[in-house]
Parts: sequence; structure tokens; C-alpha cells
Amino acid sequence: MAFSVITRSRSYDYNDAEDSVFGMRQDLTVQNLPTRRKRFVRRHSYSPYEVKVKTLAHHHQWKAPEFFCGAKLPPGRMVLHQSSLPRLPVPNLCQTLEKYLLTVRPLVDDTAFQKTKQLVEEFGKSGGLGESLQTKLKKRAQERQNWLDDWWLHTAYLDYREPVVIHVSPGIVCPPQNFSGKEEQLQFAAKLVAGVLDYKVQIDDQSVPIDKLRTQPLCMDQYYKLFLACRLPGDQRDQVVVYGPDCDDRPRHIVVVHNNQFFSLDVYDNNGKPLSQDLIHAQLQRVVCQSKDPGVPVGILTTENRDTWGRVYKALKKDKHNKRSLEAINKSMFMLCLDQETDRGADRWTSMGHQLMHGGGSQLNSGNRWFDKTLQFIVGTDGAVGIVYEHSPAEGPPIIALLDHMLDFCSQAPEVKGPSVQPMEPERLFFSLNDSVLEAIHNAKQNLDIQVQDLDLHLVMFKTYGKGFPKSQRLSPDSYIQMAMQLAFYKVYKVACATYESGSTRMFHLGRTDTIRSASVQSLKFCQAMQDSTVHPSEKVALLRRAVEGHKKYAQETVSGQGIDRHLLGLKLIAVEAGLDVPDLFVDSTYQQAVHFKLSTSQVPSKYDSLLCFGPVVPDGYGVCYNPAQDHLNFCISAFNSSWQTDTGKLAAALQQSLLEMQELLQTQAKL
Repeated sequence: MAFSVITRSRSYDYNDAEDSVFGMRQDLTVQNLPTRRKRFVRRHSYSPYEVKVKTLAHHHQWKAPEFFCGAKLPPGRMVLHQSSLPRLPVPNLCQTLEKYLLTVRPLVDDTAFQKTKQLVEEFGKSGGLGESLQTKLKKRAQERQNWLDDWWLHTAYLDYREPVVIHVSPGIVCPPQNFSGKEEQLQFAAKLVAGVLDYKVQIDDQSVPIDKLRTQPLCMDQYYKLFLACRLPGDQRDQVVVYGPDCDDRPRHIVVVHNNQFFSLDVYDNNGKPLSQDLIHAQLQRVVCQSKDPGVPVGILTTENRDTWGRVYKALKKDKHNKRSLEAINKSMFMLCLDQETDRGADRWTSMGHQLMHGGGSQLNSGNRWFDKTLQFIVGTDGAVGIVYEHSPAEGPPIIALLDHMLDFCSQAPEVKGPSVQPMEPERLFFSLNDSVLEAIHNAKQNLDIQVQDLDLHLVMFKTYGKGFPKSQRLSPDSYIQMAMQLAFYKVYKVACATYESGSTRMFHLGRTDTIRSASVQSLKFCQAMQDSTVHPSEKVALLRRAVEGHKKYAQETVSGQGIDRHLLGLKLIAVEAGLDVPDLFVDSTYQQAVHFKLSTSQVPSKYDSLLCFGPVVPDGYGVCYNPAQDHLNFCISAFNSSWQTDTGKLAAALQQSLLEMQELLQTQAKL
């Protein structure tokens, strides 16, 4: 989009770079199916919008807890503007219903659309159910700092019971390094840790520049939740605990994991200053020396179904040594995972994408993780570098701001020797494992390996042009790329599909995201014309420009708090809180199709050639993340092998072809 967001050290085109991954899938079952792409079957999933009746009954009983306990922010420059931020508005009901009909029109046939139109008219009529629910929702908005905040955290993350790995937690692939051995791995890892600590100092003293959308300051609440946060598994619902700045016993350690063994590492001196790179390096050498052989992969338990992991976690805590180790992990500022070498094959970037998303499987680095920790930094012996982050506390931009600072530090900071102080020795974190826990670890290995084999991943480096080309054509780069994805999907499937793009609502207090719906009547007409040789090129250009402008307008409205998806979700949930039946509008087949996002997309720009990877949100869909550089475009496309309907290779080829055809079309017409 044409918006400009100013972050820590750069300004880039941005309107919706915030990513939001809602992997709402149910259990995975092994089937003996005849082809490679049918080894596993995923049952139909639900998104945060597809809340089932039994879940709604649970919502009716639910009272929001303080999920982010201990996260109160001290007064200072970074949060000075927080109290002046506007509250998230409740959009006009008629406006939302009109936009809803427009967005579903390209997805369904005439018969289904007429039925949906009647349901919308009934829901929105004067004095009807819609008006009553709208009044209740406005009352909620008056009583809370953000009417959506706790609902969204609850429905999108903490009530989700499938594994966070692949489905919720993204992996970010950074430009690979070239290490000649273990020592260079540790030297780089020490510099990385120093760079991350340098950024944390800036957050703590509130010297991090305020993110802005044009001149509008954005909510900075998520920055304090990056560090010191950890997701804790529970029965039916998880929680997130943040040991914030007001915590009496503020953590000063990180956790380093090597060969599946965990160590607590104090990274501050007696004066509260971060340790120098050479001292951190010396500590990492000690960790490696004490963990030469692989340990039992306790960390792989965090890849399990959340209810399963919650029961094991509860059992582990009964032992005092386990409880102490778990608390050390939970309270750590972040984790550093020193990975073993992985066979890369022909496609190094895609292989690194797998490693960053899930560790590669039980025989590789998946046990060298703790997926409940908000921030995990990965450094492999072969130069693989990246981040895995648990999604519930924050969206992508704060993570990318941290990543860019970290990579700046690693590439620019000189090697500095610190004062000759003697830091505390690394503390090994022991786990007492009985037969029941060992069996749970065995089961977790098997279940994870099924998920790993099921993930179809394709990283695309499109080098013909970047965001500079659509800019030269006076087109929004983000909207242009979204239309390329619409055309690619249409080339493969000959239909439009519900498409999710994440749009930031951080201009509002405690704002997170809403949905930019990229599939539209205009985008479908453009796709159809591009596949029709009888349509004149000038008409194709006109249709492209209309589709791009339509998407841009929808995106601007969404980031301004006028999106429809969170509003509709709010109307649905407020009905449940009032003890009412779910309105017919939300059990309509059109609504189910509208929230079955076969394309879940997100722009996550970085000044480096990094690429965020996440899984699809429905079993027969795709996850597509992209990082648009000035002269090239990076894409990560994911799907599931268990779906016979999806193929990342086909979609990637169609996407590249679409980008080439759109460029040729615009350039040819410009010469006429």
C-alpha cells in the first residue's frame, strides 16, 4: 500500500505488514491412501470466526482473566501517547452488512447469494436482532479499553488446542551465514545475543522510536510483550504470562539449548549491564562443552496438542526439580537454540524454512526448542539463522523491527572485549522424567513427524522485479501483489476463493489486526479477463487498475477500524454472552465459505532478505507470506500434502507467471 510506516531505523511502504496466523485445525489421522499427496487426512478446521456451538456454550461461561499478568508499563516516552490513542470503533452495522454482501458475491453462486441476501436483510432490519446486538456491542466498547482485545486473544490463540508448531508459530528465515566450524557458530551466536540485548535495553529505557502510520502514532503495547513472555499450556485454555518491567524479581537470564539440553545463562553483570560479546561467547563455549551428547528431547513436548501438553506439564510440575527448570524457561527473556547441521538438499532456502518452522523433525532439531517461548533465536552449525515466535503476544512488525536491529548489529558492530568480570557459570536445567513422561515424549515425536511430513513448503525468490515496478506504474505494491496472487489462484483453480490478508489496527489502543479481503468482484473480473484472449489488453489494464484501487480502498478502511470480520465476530460473540442462539447469518453456508480462507496471506517487509513462514489456516488452503524488496520479491508458500487439492509448486509457478504477465501487460500498454 501507499502508506508509510516509520519504525526503528527505516521507513517503508506498509499498510498491513502485521501478520496474523490463525491455524485452526482439528486432529490429524494417518490413512493408507494410494498417492504421496494423500498420506494424511486433516479434518475440517475452524477459524476464529467459525466458532462451533459447543465452543460458544463455553464462551457464555467465560470471564476474561488477566492474560498478560505482570505487564504493566512504567511511564515514559514510548508509552506516553498510549492514553491518547483512540479506542477501536464499532463500525456502522448497515455499512458492515453491505460490505459483507459485496465480499461474498464472487465466492458463491446466484442461488446461495440470494439466500444470504435475505438473511442479511432480516438480520439488519430496523428493530431486528442485528440492531439489538449492535447496541450491546457498543455498550461493551464504552466499558472496555478495547472491545475486541480479550475476545480475540481467547478465540484466536489461547482456546486453540492444536499444536502451536506450524499452525500458530511462524518461523523467520534470515540470510544464511557461512561458518567454517562450531567456533564461528558460537561467535556469531554471541554477537546475535548481544544485539538482541542491545534492543531490549532500548525497549527498557523507551528509546525505541514510536511506530507511525503516516503521522499517526501506533500502539506500542506489543513491544513489551516480546521479551519475558511465555505461553503456558492448560486444560481447554492456555494462558500467557509476561514478567514485565514492574516485576519484583525481573529476570536477567536467557535459556540456551544445545543437543536438547537446557541451560540458564545470566547475561547481565553486577551493575545491570548486558555482558559483552566475548563473555557471552565464553559462556556459550561452556554450554557446548557440557552438552556434547544429545539429551532426552523434553522440548518436543511443546509441539503436542495443547490439552495433551497441558496434562504432561501439570504432571512435570509436581517434581520440585522440574518445577524449577520450567520456571527458569518460562521467566527467561528469550531462548537461543544452537542447532546441529541439517542436510539441505537442492533448495537451501526451503530447507531452512522447514528448520525454522518446526526444527526438521524428531531426529533433527525439533527437540532443541521450547515452542511456548515467545522468542527463540536459532543459529545452526551450517549457517542457518532465524527466529521462531509464539504468536499470541504480538504481530509481525515488532518482531521484524527487532530482527532488523539484530542483523544490523551482527553486520556492523565491532568485536568489543568487555571488562574482566567473572560471570556466573551456566546452570544446567535438569528434568526428572518418569516412564509416563518418557512415553509422552515418544508420542510427541511420532505426532510431530506426521506434521513435518505433511507440510508442503516452497520458498520463491522472484528476481525479475520488485515493488519498484508497481510504484512506477502508480499502483500500490501490496495491492498489486495481492492481485497477482488472485490471478495465480484463478489460473490453477478457475474460481475465486476467500482470501485473508492481515491489516493492522494498531492506530487504536491495544489494536491488533482485522481482515483485508483481497477477493472481490473487481479482482474476479480481472482474473477472468486475463484468461480470455478476446479481451483487449487496454481493458485488462483498466480492470487491473480497478481491482488494485478497490483493494487499496478496502485496506485503508480496514486499518482505520472499519473492517467487517472482527465486527461480525463481535456480533456473534455478544449474542452468545447474552445467552442467545447463534444468529442464522453465521450458520449460513455462505458465511462458512467466506471464513474458510483458502488463501491466508501477509506482507511482512524487512530491509533484509528475510522471509516469514507460516502454515495454512484450513486443510485445503495455502499460507502465503511475502517480503517485497525494491528490485525483487520473496514469497513463502505453504500447504499440506494430505490435501489432494493443493500443490505449492503449481501455485508458485502460477504466481511467477502472473507477475510476468502483469508486468508485460502494463509495459506494452504504456508504449501505445
